[in-house]
Amino acid sequence: MTSHQPPLWRRAVAELLGTALLVSIVVGSGIAAAQLSPNDVGLQLLQNSTATVLGLTVLILVFGPVSGAHFNPVVSLVDWFLGRSTRTGLSLAEVGTYVIAQVIGAIGGSVLANAMFEVGTSISVKDRATSGHLLGEVVATAGLIVLIFALAATNRGALAAPAVGAYIGAAYWFTSSTSFANPAVTVGRIFSDTFAGIAPGSVPGFVVAQLIGAALGIGVLALLFPTASRAADDIVIPHSLEKTGA
Repeated sequence: MTSHQPPLWRRAVAELLGTALLVSIVVGSGIAAAQLSPNDVGLQLLQNSTATVLGLTVLILVFGPVSGAHFNPVVSLVDWFLGRSTRTGLSLAEVGTYVIAQVIGAIGGSVLANAMFEVGTSISVKDRATSGHLLGEVVATAGLIVLIFALAATNRGALAAPAVGAYIGAAYWFTSSTSFANPAVTVGRIFSDTFAGIAPGSVPGFVVAQLIGAALGIGVLALLFPTASRAADDIVIPHSLEKTGA
């Protein structure tokens, strides 16, 4: 019996679908929350974050065995960076494929959510690029990277689905930015001028903050989990196909 990953095209499809559904959950639940609780922003955020926690957990469980359920360019990039010396994790070509699939999926997810709620797809005007929001993105992304790779390094990848869902749900509340922590999701949310949207002018700052957060997360991993690079192939959860001999 041999073990190997699914072909790249299949993993790319999983990343595209998973990211699309993640963004549709974030945007769709934001639209629903604004419609159901128009005068209570706190309740809207509770509804939005609860749907995201549950939805993200399910998506990791569904797509993780195929692609690892990255759904996030910084996760894919860190996977390559940590695994480059040991030749584990993604290659640069695979990172590029993953990122393209994630961004296309994220944009499609916004369009899908808009269509489900019969809201026209338009560019968001919601400005989020304050110093506090950018700091929040650094913190949220660093924490996410440490969580994912620490679980893999300690052979607890099976806990990634509920743990990542729980972390993102908490980070909705303890970060001022409501924890985008994901460049693809950030780009996707441009295309919905709703509760969950973000203005294009805010996106570059958010992406830079997310990359800084990822770099800080790598630093923390190097200090606390120096063996994380050996587990890069098992991010976010182990993904391989078992085949019996011919």
